[in-house]
Parts: sequence; C-alpha cells; structure tokens
Amino acid sequence: MPLEMTRIDPFDDTAVDAWWDAYAAAERADRGPDAALWTREESRNQLQQDSKVVERRAFLLSSGSHVVGSASLALPLKDNTHVAHLAVCIRPEHRRRGFGSAALAFLEGEARNSGRATAQSTASWPHELGPEGAGAPGREFARRHGYALALGDLQSRLPLPVDPVLLDGIQADLADAIVGYEIRSWVGPVPDDVVEGWAILDSSVNTEAPSGDLDIEPVTPDVSSIRESEELIERQHRTSFGTIALASDGSAAAYTQLVVSSADGNAYQWGTLVRGADRGHRLGTAVKLANLRMLQHEAPQARAVYTYNAESNAHMLAVNTLLGFRPSERMGEFQKRLS
Repeated sequence: MPLEMTRIDPFDDTAVDAWWDAYAAAERADRGPDAALWTREESRNQLQQDSKVVERRAFLLSSGSHVVGSASLALPLKDNTHVAHLAVCIRPEHRRRGFGSAALAFLEGEARNSGRATAQSTASWPHELGPEGAGAPGREFARRHGYALALGDLQSRLPLPVDPVLLDGIQADLADAIVGYEIRSWVGPVPDDVVEGWAILDSSVNTEAPSGDLDIEPVTPDVSSIRESEELIERQHRTSFGTIALASDGSAAAYTQLVVSSADGNAYQWGTLVRGADRGHRLGTAVKLANLRMLQHEAPQARAVYTYNAESNAHMLAVNTLLGFRPSERMGEFQKRLS
C-alpha cells in the first residue's frame, strides 16, 4: 500500500495521540524502553502553540488502515531562516518498506518550497555504539539519504539527589575564583531586571558552544522569544530553574537553566554559557552548582538531570563529570544541503 501523509490539526486529540504514539514507539525501539522523551501532553502543547519564533507542522503517516509513523517539520521564523528541522519516525514493525524514504522526500520538498536551503535532523543511539553510531537505525537512515554527521553530542545523566557534602566541597574549592561576581537564582520566569542579559547569553549558545559543521548563524537577542518559551513551559506544566552570574557592572557573565517535567519527574539541562570575557573564573561550575542546589531544595522529587554536550566540549564535560554526571547515550546532529 502507498504511503499517505496527512498534516494533523494540533487540536485534534485523536490525531495527536496517534502521532505521538508512533514517535514514542520509534524512539523506544532505537533507544530503549527508558529513553527520555517528550511526553504526550508536552508535545501536544508545543504543537498547539501559536509561535512567532518557529512554524511547526506535524504529519501522520498511514498505509491503508495502519498508522506506520509520524513526521514533523520546524521552520525558524526569526533567525536561521535558511534552515529546516526535519524528523521522521517509523514504527519498528513497518520499517524497510520505503515509508521513511517517502516521508523524508516529502519533508525536503516542503522545506524547499518554504525557501530553506539546509535540512537538519537528529538521531540518538546507545552510548556503547560510539560517536559514529555505526549500525544505529537513525544513523544509517541519515547516511543513506545524504545527511552528514555535522556534530556529535553526548547525553549524560545525573541521578538525584547529589550528596550535599560533594556540593559543599566544590563550592569551597571555587569560592576564590568567583570573587567579584554575584550569583542569583530563581524559580520560574527570568526576572525583568536581568532578562536582557539572559537573552544575550541564550542567543549565543548555538554559535559560541561547539557547533561542528552545522550551518547556523548567530541569533539576535530577543526578550520576546524568551517570554514565549516561558509561556510554553507553563502550559506544559514544567518548571524552570535559572541561575545567572552578574559581573561588577551588573552585566550578565554566565547563565544556566534547568527545566523539570512534572510528567516524567526528570530535569533537563537547557542552555549554559559563560561570556568570553569572563572565562577562566569557573563561572560555568558556579552557576550549575547553584542551580543544582536550588533544584534539590525546590523540587526534591526530581529523579535525574539529563544534559547534552558536544563530544568536543571538553571543558563542559569536565564540569559535568565533577558534579557526578555519567554518559548515558549519544546523539548525532545531521545536515544536508537542499540547494
């Protein structure tokens, strides 16, 4: 039977459920039953958001009476508007019948019609398969269709709670290095008096952190985009934990953010960055330590923290190791020129 691709209405609960079920089945088949996934309701709320930052399209893949998979297309609207982010998820029992290839060709056509020159996607695989992921289904699918591995990422996991004695020791060790900086932490939206500095640091993550061969451009700092992200976090019943380091002149020198899912009980590391002029003062460790302390105090039910870092980012990986993170999975960021 031929493949039928249907763009779903994000307010059609039945369609979204089928879309999410296919996504979850595909991810768990490749990554294991305990893979950390976006939950059904978190995904639903993201699809329903009227975003000014990214246009999202979700598709249900069917053959005859069977749902064989799901797909999505994300088109940045403010920055990197030459890029399209693609995802194809085929249920394991329906693979090797050409459905994934047909869906990918359709998404690439949609991207070209939207004026996008570069397609990007991700795939994850077990840590033991190594940085190249040879033999991993997503990795091999990308390779067959002309996608190059542009950046390799390491997923690390930190079981909670962390022993306070360990945290106290790290705090004492870095105290002298951070003299002259103010460390501020909060739960919820970024305070108005520091949000502009936060936006500057957050906009720099993609290009100041290791980005490999990814075809990405600097992002313009935008407070409204930060607020839109916070609105979605609230709708998803997630909680944001933020910490910033302020230099003596009040400017933002470093930041970090953790987001806790009320559905799966895990915390997820979002951005962490130290401004170039302030590196060498162990501010990355300082802000992550303060944020972790706050997380354990305010959300003691959190089970673990998950983070992704480029495998080439030796400094941040060393910070994570110091805090007790251990490698748990790998992810590849893939890229293909469409024109």
